[in-house]
Amino acid sequence: MFRAKYLLPMSVNWIAAIGAGMVTGVAATGAQIVLWWSFTDALPGILYRDARLTSAILMGPEVLPPPATFDLMVMVVATVIHLVISIGYSVILACLILRLDMMRSLLAGLIFGLTLYAVNMYGITLVFPWFLVARDWITILTHAVFGVSLAATYKGLSRSYSA
Repeated sequence: MFRAKYLLPMSVNWIAAIGAGMVTGVAATGAQIVLWWSFTDALPGILYRDARLTSAILMGPEVLPPPATFDLMVMVVATVIHLVISIGYSVILACLILRLDMMRSLLAGLIFGLTLYAVNMYGITLVFPWFLVARDWITILTHAVFGVSLAATYKGLSRSYSA
């Protein structure tokens, strides 16, 4: 029997979207660290460099000059920025995959992640040119992992937290 509830538009599960953004933001950073560790000998300097690149969005370019060493305030600011952006991206992707099944959501997540790479590394660099140094295959792969993981995590969490 057809029920009236199917006539109502679906809406984003905000708890799932926020949770997915937080979980996936951390997971993507972990994936990037594993890739750096596996294919370069740049750790921990590259992590400190990228934290400075991100924190410079709020703290200004004064935090950019080498050496890229550990700085607690830089790490905290970079982490907060990264999580806020990840949650924002999660809400956008949640809206896009709302009515899709899991396989289509994963494909949409992959496309979304690669699109984010293009936006971040070619669009955002117009405002924050210091991100140019982060254009590499590891960053592309990390964005792809982020998008796919974000879609999977949102779909999983939205089932868990559905009313």
